[in-house]
Amino acid sequence: MSDADAPGGSASGPSAGGSEAPESATAALVEAARESDLGLVVGTLLAIYAAATLLTFTDGLNSVVGLLETLTFLGLVYALTALALNLQWGYTGLFNIGVAGFMAVGVYTMGMVVRSPDPAFGPPGLGLPLPVGIVAGMGMAALLGGVAALPALRLKADYLAIVTLGLSEIVRLSLQSSAFDNFLRDTIGAGTGGGRGMGMPDNPVRDLFLVDGQAGTPTAFGDLVFGVFGSDGLGISQPILIGWGYIAVLAAFLVGFYLLLERLGRSPFGRTMKAIREDELVADSLGKDVNLVKIKVFVIGCALMGLAGILWFGSQGNVSPTPQFRPLLTFYVFIAVIIGGSGSNTGSVLGGIVFAAVLFEGPRRVGGTVRGLIDAQTPPSFADAVASLDPVTFLAYATENVAPLQFVFLGLVLVFIIHRRPEGILGDRIETAAAVDLSERPAGGESDE
Repeated sequence: MSDADAPGGSASGPSAGGSEAPESATAALVEAARESDLGLVVGTLLAIYAAATLLTFTDGLNSVVGLLETLTFLGLVYALTALALNLQWGYTGLFNIGVAGFMAVGVYTMGMVVRSPDPAFGPPGLGLPLPVGIVAGMGMAALLGGVAALPALRLKADYLAIVTLGLSEIVRLSLQSSAFDNFLRDTIGAGTGGGRGMGMPDNPVRDLFLVDGQAGTPTAFGDLVFGVFGSDGLGISQPILIGWGYIAVLAAFLVGFYLLLERLGRSPFGRTMKAIREDELVADSLGKDVNLVKIKVFVIGCALMGLAGILWFGSQGNVSPTPQFRPLLTFYVFIAVIIGGSGSNTGSVLGGIVFAAVLFEGPRRVGGTVRGLIDAQTPPSFADAVASLDPVTFLAYATENVAPLQFVFLGLVLVFIIHRRPEGILGDRIETAAAVDLSERPAGGESDE
């Protein structure tokens, strides 16, 4: 048997993975982008940016850049949270459905540590530096994750999901309670604000653009940026430019999250996690401490969720237990992981971006644009819209009621994905527990000689 006919094949035959050579330069470019993690993410963002620009280009550059900022921010924060969830669910098979609770613990702890002891309004804090607050928020979320991991030692997926969901609701209702707020004030001198919520410290990124973070006096860097892109240049508003500065920070954290989880997944500990996901009994029979691994995974994953909550909601000015940390937030993060493909870090990033821009924010933006083009009266109810038998009338009703119909749309998307592609966009790239590539084996047990 010649080298060209051997299972290993020569370079002129099919590729090592068994796929045929691309038929054109365009197909080769698409295939190369698909195999490149960075190419996939950048290509997806460019496609989203192009669609968003088409929606708003008639409103001026400021509107276009503002929409791109919103979509990028949402895509990055959902990607951060999806990566943390993928560590627990995609890598280890632990069904944590209390993501919102761990995010709330992280951002509330940070706020309590950083806020002034004698604020002008709102609950008092400890007045410590922001880095201390971030570490404290991650630590408290990790501690709660360790507590949640205790029942994980005995419970299987469905029961673990119930426990984590209940724990998340306990956190939300406790933060909303005025009695719990008063207890914390009397005990540690810092409160949560109860149902009124808590004001967050000023975004430190503002200090790069404005002196002491206050509007009116730009720094040297801010003066340069505002002069080129601001009212004296392209006409983009200062808040949008500062928002893009924070997006750069989020992108840096996203890269750090990704590299950390990639390194962790390829380590012996990561292979143990994936072995537990595949078959917990086999992993235990091979001498692996399954219980200890579960605890470590919960602690690490929940710490990352706490940090994601700080980066997301800590920049919003004010946080409130309701509606920001309802179970619906956890549901959204799960959709992002399912879309991208459970078990793939790149899939989690792509899923977060696609969900935020296309499924979450997209229908609202498209609905508003289409509604402005329709000259038809909106029916009072869904039944009236259907009974009219007029597509324009039904479209007017749909665009006027995008928010409730969006849940129907999300349900249809989930049904379609689970039915047609349950592995998600990149589910075919799920990381196996093996340390070596087992995808290729000599045919018929022949050697390579």
